[in-house]
Amino acid sequence: MNKNEKVLGQDVEEVIAALPQRVSHKIWEWIEKTPTRDAVSDPKKQWTYADLGNAIKSARAHLDAHGVIAGDRLMVVIENCCAVLAFMLAASDMDVWVSVVNARMSNAELDGIRQDCDPKHLICFVDYSKDAQRYGDFIGCKTVEDDLLGTLTCQTYPDSKAEAVEASAAEQVFAMIYTSGTTGKPKGVMLTHRNIGFIATVSGALRGLEQMDRVYVVLPISHVFGLASTCMGSLFAGATLFMETRFDVEICLNALRDKKITVMQGVPPMYSMLIEGLKNHGLKADDLFLRYMSAGGAPLDPETKAITENFFGRPLHNGYGLTEASPTISQVRLNENLQTCSVGKPIPGQEVKLMKTPDEQVKDGETGELWVRGPNVMKGYFRKPEETAVVLNDQGWFNTQDLARQDEDGNLFIVGRSKEMIVRSGFNVYPAEVEATLNSHEGIIQSAVVGVEVEGNEEVHAFVQVPRKSTLSEAEIKAFCKERLTAYKRPSSITILHDLPASSTGKILKHHLKEMATAQQAAG
Repeated sequence: MNKNEKVLGQDVEEVIAALPQRVSHKIWEWIEKTPTRDAVSDPKKQWTYADLGNAIKSARAHLDAHGVIAGDRLMVVIENCCAVLAFMLAASDMDVWVSVVNARMSNAELDGIRQDCDPKHLICFVDYSKDAQRYGDFIGCKTVEDDLLGTLTCQTYPDSKAEAVEASAAEQVFAMIYTSGTTGKPKGVMLTHRNIGFIATVSGALRGLEQMDRVYVVLPISHVFGLASTCMGSLFAGATLFMETRFDVEICLNALRDKKITVMQGVPPMYSMLIEGLKNHGLKADDLFLRYMSAGGAPLDPETKAITENFFGRPLHNGYGLTEASPTISQVRLNENLQTCSVGKPIPGQEVKLMKTPDEQVKDGETGELWVRGPNVMKGYFRKPEETAVVLNDQGWFNTQDLARQDEDGNLFIVGRSKEMIVRSGFNVYPAEVEATLNSHEGIIQSAVVGVEVEGNEEVHAFVQVPRKSTLSEAEIKAFCKERLTAYKRPSSITILHDLPASSTGKILKHHLKEMATAQQAAG
């Protein structure tokens, strides 16, 4: 644990003690202190902090009218918009759990989450999403009009059973976020007011967030990175949010310039597209107002980091986290100009250990399975005590199931997932290392490496994404790898695609690719 690192001039223990009992309490402070300041806008609305307060009251009236009480689950099917913030903060005031779900999922995926979540009330934000409208129509939602909140469609489920309300509001579940499904069936991750409040406070402080900051919110707030770090972290600082439903280079460029955006968080491919867009318009970094940029939600490769930092003349901050950790585990410190793709040091208050086995830690500098403990670690998986016990022990240690190493300065490097590690002819192959090599090829946009079981062994299969007009061949890629990788690390087979399957946050869906590779292997 980084016991000596201060957060906003305070020891970690003092920060934890000063956290608001409910997430909404901190935002209400700003509503009362700075009612006329701009709080949040989207393509259709612009709210001051006073407007946000009124919207929260309207959202609470809606929930009261539909019989929603403490311990109930509220499921919101969304793309980024102002109105969902009002409902989240109203739910916070009421001790109602809010499950924020991306509308771009299929009807079958959304229905699977609805059945698992067992919500008392479900709202689709149809003003901002045709996909939300699609699902609302699919389940027969009723339309509701509100002067502040806009057009909503909703459905109530009277048979839903409320969960017990915790004696301490801080231990009450605030948000239930469903895992992205990159490794299997999504699970509801229960995150408390303390979990989210801690990350909003600490990650915001590590980014140097202030009232005067203007933050671009294009990461889906249905994902915990967008929700806790970007959105709540900014509101905790009293800053101004500019929300977009989806990433579009032209829209982003206009916002960065016209709205004088100072802070942007995104997945690595966004920065590559942004630079290309700036160059196409003859713009330079000095034409913008960005003071802070960070990448998350997917691994940052050396090439993207170098190109981005060279263009903007400032660090592209990296970090690491998981939904189960609300999400931040480690973060590169403000303007720390690391020359590597380290995900930074553990955040203040975060304990980490690298394990060779469940009972034995690795030696210094060695790779091991990363376990973490701290006020950001989830309460557990919703109504899944057995699955919770697999990763979260009685001492509060959470097994990330990611492989990592730590250098002498305390910086973490994520090697890959323990379940993704490939054992080929007795040698360990870490997909991230092979992917970094593939991504360094100028003709490859991004890549993903999976293991494919063959008789008595495991083979390395690579998927690479190339531009649509590319003539790059498998033979050329293999020749490229031969010069840069030891024999056992080289892909034995390569599939060239124009798009890799990805979640709404840009994370590559490796379980889909593994299924594809296995099918290709079986077909010969």
